[in-house]
Amino acid sequence: MTDAPGRTPDAPSRLRRGITGPLLFAFILGDVLGAGIYALMGVLAAQVGGMLWAPLLAALLLALLTAGSYAELVTKYPRAGGAAVFAERAFRSPLVSFLVGFSMLAAGVVSAAGLAIAFAGDYLGTFIQLPVPLVAMVFLAILAALNARGIRESMGANLVMTVIELSGLVIVVVVVAMLLGGGGGEPGRVLELPEGSALGTAVLGGAIIAYYSFVGFETSANVIEEVRNPSRSYPRALFASLITAGAVYVLVGLASSIALPAEDLVDSSGPLLDVVAASGAGIPPWLFSAIALIAVANGALLTMIMASRLAYGMAEQGLLPSVLGRVLPKRKTPWVAIIATTLVAMALSLVGDLGLLAETVVLLLLFVFLSANVSVLVLRRDRVEHDHFRVWTFVPVLGIASCILLLTQQRGVVWLFGAILLAVGAVLFVVARATRSRRTAEPGSTPGTQSKERTR
Repeated sequence: MTDAPGRTPDAPSRLRRGITGPLLFAFILGDVLGAGIYALMGVLAAQVGGMLWAPLLAALLLALLTAGSYAELVTKYPRAGGAAVFAERAFRSPLVSFLVGFSMLAAGVVSAAGLAIAFAGDYLGTFIQLPVPLVAMVFLAILAALNARGIRESMGANLVMTVIELSGLVIVVVVVAMLLGGGGGEPGRVLELPEGSALGTAVLGGAIIAYYSFVGFETSANVIEEVRNPSRSYPRALFASLITAGAVYVLVGLASSIALPAEDLVDSSGPLLDVVAASGAGIPPWLFSAIALIAVANGALLTMIMASRLAYGMAEQGLLPSVLGRVLPKRKTPWVAIIATTLVAMALSLVGDLGLLAETVVLLLLFVFLSANVSVLVLRRDRVEHDHFRVWTFVPVLGIASCILLLTQQRGVVWLFGAILLAVGAVLFVVARATRSRRTAEPGSTPGTQSKERTR
């Protein structure tokens, strides 16, 4: 079986391997920390009241199950394309592979659109008031330029931004600890649920939203061709980053509930800014807003890196038009895929609210994760020549159950939005296959010439 016309699974990658283990850890940690915790705490408070820590902890445990499957699959098949590559090998169906890959791709651009909206909200409003659509467009265009510049430059920017965004969350925890030490705050709120809510239902519903804060680990699967020594580096970086993020999230959730009532968090689009202000620690609003903006920008940058590499990987597999596989000769970055995914994210930023976009991302990714968990079991029969990580069998089984459980909790409007996106994907698949068939049938057209065309 081949990954693309004229390319075997073990063929050398055309992308530069510039990501070390520590950079990969920072990549995953930055993607996980850079979105949900800064943007979604208020949305989460509406679901679980003061028990913000509970769904965050539940979401971490659920995410670790699927992460185990990814650790095995990514180190076994280190190719850009992520879950689409795994589905193609496991199910031997181009349509299934496309839908899995397209779900991930759609989730990526929807997530980036949501983060662009979050960037233009209350945090930016601390400095200047500008139209949200304008800010979102400029913001995404800048990210595309940095993405095209090169993976190592993007990773360097990510490393700096990850340190900054982590420092912002540390500030939240420290200032609330000082507030608590001085006799302020209300620790009892960490066990309060909204009136009339049942514990299990509230936490599970909150876990759906909180899950959005952990799904960034899938992004790393799509830069695996650019990672040095992936079989050794990837599992370590993956699990270490998720556990680190989970610990920070739980502490920030506790701090937020202690500092402010749930209703105050619900009414804010910059909830952590309000938490810091309520602590009375004297942290200038502009300083924390700047940190939050960097955190959101970092998450969006890494999401767009993922989306462009996924589009590139699917083009290499023959699931998307081959033009998306074109790489800049010197920079070794997939420039056409970067432009295409950025334009789609720009369009999506003009519609929908942050809550709806976040839930749609989770819905799409649950299908991706369900496929990955099934794939790891199916592909146990497939042997590879190199060493790779192997997860305990019960982990993907529990991962499948967790995905099904979370799917049953999604709202009808989210299912509708997700169905529309997948329907668009199905149409694109038919068009792409028809176009590729015509080109293959043309006199003088061979798989080798198509491969050379993609390098331009």
